Amino acid sequence: MSPVQRGVPSINRSSPTQAEWIPNEQETGIGMQVSMSAKSKSTSLRPLRVKLIFNAGSGKPEDSPQQLVSILSEMQAWQILPEVHIVGPDSQLERVVHDAIKSGIKLIVVAGGDGTIDSVVGAMVGSDAILGILPTGTRNNVAFNLGITGDIAASVALLRQGRRLKIDVGRVHCGHSRHWFLEVAALGLLTDLYPMADDLQHGDLAQIGGLLSTFISATPSRLRMILDGHKHLAATAHMLLITNMPFLGPHFQISSRVSFKDGRLDVFTFSDMSKLNMLSSAMLSRGGLAGDPGIKHYRARHIRIISNPQMPILADGNLLGQGTLSVHVHPRALTVMTGSALTGQRDTSRLTDSKDAVNG
Repeated sequence: MSPVQRGVPSINRSSPTQAEWIPNEQETGIGMQVSMSAKSKSTSLRPLRVKLIFNAGSGKPEDSPQQLVSILSEMQAWQILPEVHIVGPDSQLERVVHDAIKSGIKLIVVAGGDGTIDSVVGAMVGSDAILGILPTGTRNNVAFNLGITGDIAASVALLRQGRRLKIDVGRVHCGHSRHWFLEVAALGLLTDLYPMADDLQHGDLAQIGGLLSTFISATPSRLRMILDGHKHLAATAHMLLITNMPFLGPHFQISSRVSFKDGRLDVFTFSDMSKLNMLSSAMLSRGGLAGDPGIKHYRARHIRIISNPQMPILADGNLLGQGTLSVHVHPRALTVMTGSALTGQRDTSRLTDSKDAVNG
């Protein structure tokens, strides 16, 4: 095989779905926020080395080749030098991220959807690395919460001009399963419906029948909750949500009072509500569900839930099994690049750690 050429993709022949982009230069640095015209971008900045994790299967796969070209073109204009990892079926993204951080890369950029972001969070929690997001998935809810709502050009610009923010991350324990989450951990009805609803959103219309059947046949469970080790509560409910972000799924606002900056998780129990009332509340709500009298809202740092009958447990779209659930918040454990205004946040200056951007 011929030697690897600088500035071109190096394909791993043993895994044809993966590639590594080797840039012409390798430098990294974190500087101050900048504001400039497109014509002067590349001449005013030092080169910035990043790891780009590109998921061609996110969103509309047929658009992926053009998306990658656009991303690389915009990065070149901003003097961003990416080492590209194209996600394949055998990709071990936590290892990819660990290796990148070990090599000195400070900015990990994910081009994909919420599932791709979820796959790298575990490797970044507690590190000095910064997560950048280019939303090319289906829902892009994490990006939406963080104020990253523009096109590829605008999202790449935020890697230089955005704000660094330390956000809370949740950690779920269920039996032998452990999982980090940014959005929500759920028990009950939502967990039963999610796999079918996800397939439906991706075009599998055959899931409609199963979705309705599961919704109609679902039964409530008795829940015993222990909050922060001392507050004991009981409820009978179809569903319980433990949220870290105010907007869930298809940009539905669960409550304007939820924050990923307060060092606590928000617990919502859906008690004394029929399934039809739950559905109606969700469809008619504009500013969140917390105002419904059948929905109870609590805040805690440590949460333990025991359900009978046992409810299935979901964390950011990942089914973890059934049984006793323990959830803990890790305050300010992940550094992310955000837009200038967080979605649904009135005073972004109070929620922003630094106006510093990632620059050369």
